[in-house]
Amino acid sequence: MDRVKSSMQQVPKPIHKALIRRTGGANSFELEKENFERGQAVSINKAINTQEVAVKEKHARTCILGTHHEKGAHTFWAAVNRLPLSSNAVLCWKFCHVFHKLLRDGHPNVIKDSMRNKADLSDMSRMWGHLSEGYGKLCSIYLKLLITKMEFHVKNPRFPGNLQMSNRQLDEAGENDVNNFFQLTVEMLDYLECELNLFLGVFSSLDMSRSVSVTAAGQCRLAPLIQVILDSSHLYDYTVKLLFKLHSCLPADTLQGHRDRFQEQFKKLKSLFYRSSNLQYFKRLIQIPQLPENPPNFLRASALSEHISPVVVIPAESSSPETEHMVDLVDTDVPVQPAAVVEPRFDDLFGTSAATDPFNFNSQNGMRKDDKDRLIEQLTREIQALREELESFRLESGRLCQALRGRVDELEAELAEQSHLRMQALGEGEFLRAELDDLRRVKEDTEKEQRSLTEIERKAVANEQRYVKLKEKYTELVQSHADLLRKNAEVTRQMTVARAAEDEVDSVRREMQEKVKAAKEAAERRRTSNEQEQVEQLQELQRELISSRAELDTLKSTMASSQQSSEELSSQLSTVESEKVELADSLSKKEEELAGLGEELERVQSSLASERESGVKTAEALQNQLNEKESREQALESQLVAARWSALQGAVEEAERIVQDTLAQLDDPAHISCTSSADYLASRCQASLDCMARLHSARDSYLADNTVVSELVRAVTHLAHLVGDTIVQGSATSHMVPVEQADALSDSVKACGAEALALLGQMKVQESLATADSAMLRAALDGILATAEKLRPRGLELQQGELGDLVEQEMAATSAAVESAAARIEDMLNKSRAVDTGVKMEVNERILASCTDLMQAIKVLVLSSKDLQRDIVESGRGAASMKEFYVKNSRWTEGLISASKAVGWGATVMVDAADLVVQGKGKYEELMVCSHEIAASTAQLVAASKVKADKDNANLGRLKLASKGVTQATAGVVASTKSGKSQIEEKDTMDFSSMTLTQIKRQEMDSQVSVLELETKLQKERERLGELRKKHYELAGVAEGWGKEDEGAYVCLKVQVEVCSPPLLQPQD
Repeated sequence: MDRVKSSMQQVPKPIHKALIRRTGGANSFELEKENFERGQAVSINKAINTQEVAVKEKHARTCILGTHHEKGAHTFWAAVNRLPLSSNAVLCWKFCHVFHKLLRDGHPNVIKDSMRNKADLSDMSRMWGHLSEGYGKLCSIYLKLLITKMEFHVKNPRFPGNLQMSNRQLDEAGENDVNNFFQLTVEMLDYLECELNLFLGVFSSLDMSRSVSVTAAGQCRLAPLIQVILDSSHLYDYTVKLLFKLHSCLPADTLQGHRDRFQEQFKKLKSLFYRSSNLQYFKRLIQIPQLPENPPNFLRASALSEHISPVVVIPAESSSPETEHMVDLVDTDVPVQPAAVVEPRFDDLFGTSAATDPFNFNSQNGMRKDDKDRLIEQLTREIQALREELESFRLESGRLCQALRGRVDELEAELAEQSHLRMQALGEGEFLRAELDDLRRVKEDTEKEQRSLTEIERKAVANEQRYVKLKEKYTELVQSHADLLRKNAEVTRQMTVARAAEDEVDSVRREMQEKVKAAKEAAERRRTSNEQEQVEQLQELQRELISSRAELDTLKSTMASSQQSSEELSSQLSTVESEKVELADSLSKKEEELAGLGEELERVQSSLASERESGVKTAEALQNQLNEKESREQALESQLVAARWSALQGAVEEAERIVQDTLAQLDDPAHISCTSSADYLASRCQASLDCMARLHSARDSYLADNTVVSELVRAVTHLAHLVGDTIVQGSATSHMVPVEQADALSDSVKACGAEALALLGQMKVQESLATADSAMLRAALDGILATAEKLRPRGLELQQGELGDLVEQEMAATSAAVESAAARIEDMLNKSRAVDTGVKMEVNERILASCTDLMQAIKVLVLSSKDLQRDIVESGRGAASMKEFYVKNSRWTEGLISASKAVGWGATVMVDAADLVVQGKGKYEELMVCSHEIAASTAQLVAASKVKADKDNANLGRLKLASKGVTQATAGVVASTKSGKSQIEEKDTMDFSSMTLTQIKRQEMDSQVSVLELETKLQKERERLGELRKKHYELAGVAEGWGKEDEGAYVCLKVQVEVCSPPLLQPQD
């Protein structure tokens, strides 16, 4: 109650009831509602602003009283929804603080009204969660806490917002059901966890080595912790009581998780309470309780009696200069009585009758108190009442004028802000035009130079990034347009309020004039009646004088007293005349004062008219700015649509050129020597069919929303490359098959190219894009795929006698491939020494030397493997021949052949990669990957060779040493490659000296977005690599026909895939 009483001082002074009484019931209700909404809006804007200072208690208290006045939070959310909470972290932080106060001390309906905005609060929390420091992270944690608090009170409506409950009410909340108490305890632990997260987040964001609690910025962060301390103390107390109740009903093992979680929260809460109590800021605002040294022992029921509920004490608030005046609760309908005049000390001695009539003439003559005195007093009271009423009207008019001036200042500030936004929009328009020019230049460069798959994909990615930027700018323009519309509506409403206030002042002025006129007429009537009364009194005195003279003739003894009586009557007449003159003077003064008040009312009216004109001009200027903004947005939208279609059309034209170039290669005589396999052709056909489905989906998305053009551009370019590759591989495959099948396959690939050109021609025209039919192209690709399936080899089907010869042939081919690779490396080293100089020659020599060492190590490994195989055959064949031994162990033999092929292939690929690196055309990463692949292949060969060997065989030991030598040589290749790469590459120097604060902030946000995108892409690539390795393991086993009994092949492939392959990189925290 003390908090509510003190908060009453913050309510703005209401309009005088006399003014409300004159405007009628309906108008007074609307006016009171408008005044309430205006006062709430002012308090909310003062409480929630961008200044990094703590929220003032008086503004928050006014918001709390407003929720009790309207029994809800509709006005609060109507004002908050106009604030840019998503663009300013300090503003969002102060909103969370005020909203937390409303949830605790506001009307109970605040929670129900706020649940409608739960989704917006969740989105805002996720948005601020992307920031890892500053107010952004704190806002994300605070919003999660507020959402948890609302959900808790919705699920448990018996709990009030401030969580103050008695033990009986706590028992009633669980309805004497152990399941309800169990669930309630879990929810309270979750609630307390959110409170502790905010506590820790605030303390971790402060530099505790300095006195941050005495700075405005530090107090801004620490102020909401008062509400957290109040909530945490209650939650801790209720959790302890509920856990004791649960331990009395359930086994201790069932509640082990509850106890562990509570003990962890107990340690955090105790530490945070202790740290908070040592801060100077909290010492004068709140008395923080201290928790016991050890947590309660729930296994001992008697420990509940030792539990002491923590009590948070808030000291009584002292008066300050900022405290506003308390609302006058006296009914202003009752006229104010004039101050009592202190009677002279003569009344105390002789009484009031002696003071007013010392000689008792009134009682002697039978006269009452003079009516003229009563009239004077009555007029004086009326004039005083009129004066006070005029003063109240003048104060109210001054307050309204001041409020209007403040609103005019706010509108001028908004106008300046809109001017700034207009200049910013112009700058953004220039930026967009520059981006469009860049798009056109990129398109021209793409048409002239880019013809390869890698360059097309890179340009497509660049176009997509620029399109995303344009889309973001367009979204910002739409948002600013919406903000301007809302501000225009606010200005219109303020103008309506100003007109209503002006009409009210006019009505008050007319009433004042009528009242002054009535007062003048009443004074005139009273003056006439007084003169008549005085004439009557004179006549009565004359009659008394005649009677006195008669008595003088009859009673000479009383002559002296009669003369004295006549003299007294004369003096009384002169006194009456002087009072009459004074009354006339006072009336003239009052008329002058009324005239002065009328002139002041006219001045107020003129000032209101001028302010209304300025408000109208401001509204017109804002409307003109809105119109200009809309026209610019329409122009930018049309430019964006044209740019999207231009980008799509350029991609389609480039795709046509790719397909045409592919068809032209078929007639090139040099292409006749190219060959390919049916397996690779089938894989290219299947990839083209998959891309057709992707193209169809992207086209439907573009037709539904023309802003989604990037996916369609990528699909078109990707399809063109895949179809071109299919055509080339189909023609190359036809060179390896009989004439009849070759002719059919050539005709199929040419028909496929013609159908692809027809489809791209339809997509190039905007009118026929929606009706473009890809069925013919799909049918052509299906035909090529069917032909490739027919041409696939069905296996070697080797005779048993040929298997042994094949082992020797493959081992010999492997040795020859290694020797050839070593010779090529030596040749490349000689060429590099003749051509390159300086650092490049040093790097090339080091890389080629490490490759030469690797080849020598592989050569030693192959020789050791041959010797070991010879020992295995000699020891295991018995009386059988060598070929019979290989036939008997056919699965092991096939694994050996596969490993030998892999070694020879790896050596050849590595030499090709090294050649490209030396020439400056290859990538260092390819060389490192080839090294890993060679290590995996040699490990496969070692595993296949030693799977049937004796453990004590001397050749097996030499094979292991050779395997270690290959591993070391592979590591040497990787190390030399990395070292050479670091020497060759140029590192960009980051220069931010010429950038402004806004540009740096924008670049920082772009970098954060890129980091998030790259992290997501890296994670997806890791998953894809893992799936590829798994699929490779499965397909290799299926292709070789391995079963459970095939020990050699199983070990060989497992070593290659799971051990020797490069490990997946794990993300760093």
